[in-house]
Amino acid sequence: MVKKVVVTFTAGSAGRSLTYELIKKYDIMLSIIKADIDAGRNGKLVLELDADEDHIRQAIEYMENCGVEVSPLENKIKYDNTRCISCGACTSSCLSGALSIQAPDWKVVFDPDKCIVCRHCVTACPLKLFSTDFAG
Repeated sequence: MVKKVVVTFTAGSAGRSLTYELIKKYDIMLSIIKADIDAGRNGKLVLELDADEDHIRQAIEYMENCGVEVSPLENKIKYDNTRCISCGACTSSCLSGALSIQAPDWKVVFDPDKCIVCRHCVTACPLKLFSTDFAG
């Protein structure tokens, strides 16, 4: 199972090596998709966790017990598809394939599981229908 999460931490919870502990204790393969960490060591990471469902659940509980906030990535991405005109500007800028236009209705389809929060859609959309809870 693969799950993408946003991990938000403060300077107080940044002193431990969570990624190492996730790998060692919970046998999780992980990829850091995006990182935004300020000088005070507050920050956010987008992590892709790859393990069985039980290990991922245990790892998320562990991170939360360490004082970090863990949210599914799809909760941090907003797309107002009710106002979308399916112009395709976002799909041409989406390098991960999270946005596509598909037959037979030729409407923009958003797959948050493929999203890597590159934010190209935010700048490409002429109607400003995309937003993320993640710094650019």
